[in-house]
Formats: sequence, C-alpha cells, structure tokens
Amino acid sequence: MNGKSNKLSIITIAYNCTKDLDKTIRSVVEQTFKDIEYIIVDGGSTDGSLDVIKKYEKDLSKWVSEPDKGIYDAMNKGLKMSTGVYVLFLNAGDILYDRNTLQQVPFIKYPTADVFYGETLSVDDKGNELGLRPKRLPHNLNWRHFRNGMVVCHQSILVKRELAPEYNMDYTLSSDVEWVLKCLKKSDQIVFTGTIISRFLEGGASKQRHGESLKERFSIMKQYFGLTLTVWKHIVFIVNELMIKLGLKNQFRKNYL
Repeated sequence: MNGKSNKLSIITIAYNCTKDLDKTIRSVVEQTFKDIEYIIVDGGSTDGSLDVIKKYEKDLSKWVSEPDKGIYDAMNKGLKMSTGVYVLFLNAGDILYDRNTLQQVPFIKYPTADVFYGETLSVDDKGNELGLRPKRLPHNLNWRHFRNGMVVCHQSILVKRELAPEYNMDYTLSSDVEWVLKCLKKSDQIVFTGTIISRFLEGGASKQRHGESLKERFSIMKQYFGLTLTVWKHIVFIVNELMIKLGLKNQFRKNYL
C-alpha cells in the first residue's frame, strides 16, 4: 500500500473503538488486492486506538487523529485526503467479507464504471453471521430503487471519487443515505459485483438512535421521492418491522447469493 497505488481509497472512521478498529484494519491490509490507498480518520480517541493505528502504520497511506464535529465531518476529512479512482467507506467494526473481496471487483472488465456495489452480510458483536438483508439487491441498481430505503449498504458500494460529494452535515445519522443517492444520480454505469463485499456490524449509531435516524431518512426520501410515496413506504417499513418482531418474517436472508 504505502500510498503508491490508487485504484481504490478505503477510508475508515474511528473513535474509541480499539477492538473493532483492529479487525477492520486487518481485513483491509490482508487483502490479496493491493492497489489500495488506506486512510484512517480518528476523532481523537483516548482508549488506546492510537496504539492500534500505530501498530499498522506501515500499511497505512495516511492517518489523522483529532477532534471532529461528528461522523460525517470525519468522512468529509477522509474524502479530502483521498486520491484513489474509487472510494469505499469501511468504518471501525465493519470488515471486508474475506481476503479476496476486492480482487473480485471487476475493475478490468468495467474500466469506465462509476459505481460498483455488492451484498452485505450482517454480523453480531462476536462476529457471528446473521445473514443478508431480506430483499435481494437489484442487479440494475439506480437511484430510484432507494424509494424502498437504503437498498445497498454504505459499506458495500465503491464510488468513483470524482463523483463523490461531501456529506451533508445537516444530518447526523443518515447523511450516508443522501450521499449514495447523489452518487447514483450522477452515475452512468453502475455495476453489481455478484459478491458479498462487507460484513456489517449490527447495532451502530443509527440502530441505537433508531427514531432519530428514521426522521432523517423520512426527510431525505421526501426530498427525492415526494411526501405521498414516502409516507406509504414508511408505513410498509413499520409493518415489516412489526412482522419481524412477531416472528412472522425473517430479518435476514440466509441463502447468500
């Protein structure tokens, strides 16, 4: 790595998460695909995270540890530091699916692609596999699919850096939804990898503050899809969540691909 290659910039945002940060970094530095610029933006951790970062310093292209204004401010810092053709955000606690994940992204077959995207495997805090999201990913993804919510996980989408805008700081939990929407709207060629790209750690900030996150998502969806459709889709979403709690519907999909 060491900043010499720049096909893909991977940006990890971290704050006081020593254990989670270590496994995230390892999942990147152990990739068989090596054309990576790896950037870590730490929010001024005081729990030993800096020791973890320094342990892997030779494998990192750039890193910084300083106070920020929240996760999306940190992500904007990472974007400004990046120089790769594509960017991927893999925050502390999330990891790439396996050692060959990035090797399977068809960069050569689709040299003009604006976006590559794949599936996401949810895991618990012990690393146990919970399954994929219940809805299969569309193989012809475009921004209109987001009328059904965040159909593609932020951790499983690689976006051409020149198309990637800064994150909207008006949102504190769901700015990534709007960010992906903006990226897709500007993209001409969007490619499904047919693979699982990341393992997503369930229980992040958006889960812990679920109500606030939903309000932000409602605001974003209303802006892009109108009030009537947004209200209807949120009713469907609430009914689905209720069915999952009652055991009438599976929360995760087990048949992976």
